[in-house]
Formats: sequence, structure tokens, C-alpha cells
Amino acid sequence: MNFFLYINRKIIFYLGITIIIFFLILIFSKQINQKNIGLNYSKSLLTDADISEPKFSINNESKKIYITASEGNFINKDEILLKDNVRFKSNEFSIETDKVIFNRNKQTAQSTTKSMFKSKNSTISSQGFNIFDKGNKIIFYGNSYIILK
Repeated sequence: MNFFLYINRKIIFYLGITIIIFFLILIFSKQINQKNIGLNYSKSLLTDADISEPKFSINNESKKIYITASEGNFINKDEILLKDNVRFKSNEFSIETDKVIFNRNKQTAQSTTKSMFKSKNSTISSQGFNIFDKGNKIIFYGNSYIILK
């Protein structure tokens, strides 16, 4: 009878050691995964943008055009590349696009990406635009579609 108890103690001891090792491996692997997820999350938060959520305006005698974007990068002293959800908004119209080069000194803006112009009586979809003369003139480039209401 002591022989059977001795065998059972060995089996129980080895089974217990195996279970403890299994749980230690499981715990350490979860911690390693959490560290990797934390590193990937912090890397995704860092962008190469110089400006986060920039806001500018084009001013002239009769109106103001407000410009917002998700991020921006300085090209030179006067020019800024605005990226992601770029919006030009005034009391009369709004323009939405993805990338714009905005010149702060000359108060001009140029885009070569798909753009959507919306006003009370019309909608224009184009492949780009150029705003100059302090917002008084807008030229649309490429294949443009105009919808008059």
C-alpha cells in the first residue's frame, strides 16, 4: 500500500509542476503580447506631421475663408502642405479635398487631388483647384462636373 501512495505522489508532483510551468508560460506570453500591442499603439500615434489640426484663413475686403485640416507640414517659410480632411469654408461656399499647398504670405491655395465645391446653388467636382487673388478667384482643374440647382 505504501508503494501505491509513493507512485501517486510522484504522478501528482509531476502533474503539478507541469501545470505550474504551463501557467507561467501562458502569463509571460500574454505580457509579451501586451508590450507589443502597446508599442504598436504608440507608434501609430506618432505621425510625421509638423502641425496637428492646423487652422488658417484667407482674408479679403468682402469675406473670410476658413481653412482646417487634420495635419500639416511646412514646405518652406510661407508654404504649408495641408493633408487629410482639408476644408475651405466661407459664408458662401465650402471646398473639401485631401491635400492642399497653402501659401500664408500670398494667401493662395493649390490642390491637385479630387475636390468637391459646394454652394447654395451649385456643386462642382474636380481634379484640383487654385484659389488666388485673396480668395476672390477659384479655378478648377481637370475633369470637372458641375451640378446647378
